[in-house]
Amino acid sequence: MKIRYLGHSAFQIKTEKHEILIDPFIDDNPVSPIKSKDVKPDFIILTHAHSDHLGDSIKIGTRDNPLFICVNELAEWLKTKGLNAHNMHIGGSREFDFGKVKFTIAHHGSSTPDGRYAGEPAGVILNINGKTLYHTGDTGLFYDMKLIGEMNNIDYLFIPIGDNFTMGIDDAVKAVEFINPKVVIPIHYNTFGIIEANPQLFKEKVEANGFKCYVMKFGEEIEV
Repeated sequence: MKIRYLGHSAFQIKTEKHEILIDPFIDDNPVSPIKSKDVKPDFIILTHAHSDHLGDSIKIGTRDNPLFICVNELAEWLKTKGLNAHNMHIGGSREFDFGKVKFTIAHHGSSTPDGRYAGEPAGVILNINGKTLYHTGDTGLFYDMKLIGEMNNIDYLFIPIGDNFTMGIDDAVKAVEFINPKVVIPIHYNTFGIIEANPQLFKEKVEANGFKCYVMKFGEEIEV
């Protein structure tokens, strides 16, 4: 399995048979190394409906007809756009062709670009090819992260550090302590001036606590 960081909160995951996108904010993402024309997903997972996460979903969905996986209200909104969506919600899990998806709580908000309420924001836990990935979505720190870590053996944690709209560095460091992942990767920073953050400082603080942190470059791909 290959994981590519497209900047902000966007990821491309490739298995032998499938391509999955998470929060495909690509064309208007100033740090994305690719454009939406360069992806062809079978599945798109959305944590919430803000424009910097929904991104190019409508464009890609209309072109490639992937299956969207997201919370119920957002799935229903996508269906009004003629797209293919599977409705889920917080705490629910389901097996798909590529692996298992489970949505978690996230403390944030969620509305579509046209101002429609899009249900609860979410994090997502993915079990793919024997690896467990936890993308927290946009969120503040919350104590139930400790419970999530106790109930799931997280191999890779993707966590925001940009502050203002999400956790900043210090709160994210505490979140890593709660979740106890094998590897943590910072996200949602340096896309815009208002979320400037130093990922190396985050890395230093995380590693001082005995955890492994890897700072992915925008566009970098790793094999896990």
